[in-house]
Amino acid sequence: MNETTRGVCYGLSAYTIWGCFPLFFALFEGVPAFEILVHRIIWSCVFLALVISGLRRWSAVQAALANPAQLWRVLGCAVLIAANWGIYIYSVETRHVLQASLGYFLTPLVNVALGMLVLRERMGPWQMAAVLLAGIGILIQLVVLGELPWITLALAITFGTYGLLRKQVVLDGLSGLFVETLLLLPVGLMTFGWLRHADLSHFGDNLHTGALLMASGIVTAIPLLLFAGAARRLRLATVGFLMYINPTLQFFIALLVFGEPLSQVQLVSFVVIWLALALYTWSSWHYRPRVPAGQS
Repeated sequence: MNETTRGVCYGLSAYTIWGCFPLFFALFEGVPAFEILVHRIIWSCVFLALVISGLRRWSAVQAALANPAQLWRVLGCAVLIAANWGIYIYSVETRHVLQASLGYFLTPLVNVALGMLVLRERMGPWQMAAVLLAGIGILIQLVVLGELPWITLALAITFGTYGLLRKQVVLDGLSGLFVETLLLLPVGLMTFGWLRHADLSHFGDNLHTGALLMASGIVTAIPLLLFAGAARRLRLATVGFLMYINPTLQFFIALLVFGEPLSQVQLVSFVVIWLALALYTWSSWHYRPRVPAGQS
């Protein structure tokens, strides 16, 4: 197996696991999303610490912790990713996975818009058209259904802003996520202690629930490691194309497994945003920098 094939396998595995997250978080019957989030932070930190120890990658973590200016950015990333995790778990718990999948379909276009608004990046005419088309897709739900798809927007904005801020942090994905969860760990532990003291914790209810809560950390870290392996071996365009596996799987799980209703208005909204994504993907591929022959 050559490096490219191995990279594709890693990428497919990572995005397939992320796409199947609704099936995992649906197992937490009766456990509030807030408590699942607390345990996801705690056990992700523990598991990532073990992985970093095994890979001997503590130097990057130590450098980040010794840089207060960078730590503020990492803290911002930590708050955004925690909000994203919490909203996503809530979407599964309340059976709004269709909204969640639409949020992750929308994220690349939010990234483009944030790049233009915050970083003053120049946006091509086709990219601008894709962003406007996606906006129309959201407006359709707002105007016709009379409700704002807040889960969709919250997931897309928190993850898009997380990506924007994460670009300013000189840390690899593994070390970065560990430092993020480490900064959130004191709040997570205090919250867990309060839940135990108030007799609201589900951690000790039974072995099944406790094992699931602990496994949330492993489930969080494994696709990240696979994604890192894919990113090192594949072109950015290939990684970006594979990314759509995640929300596509979530879309079909919502329909076929959870039986969520899909109205005609929602379907039209999805189709408009899919067209926007197709336009954005085509423009990114068509106007990509050409590599001279003989160079890799």
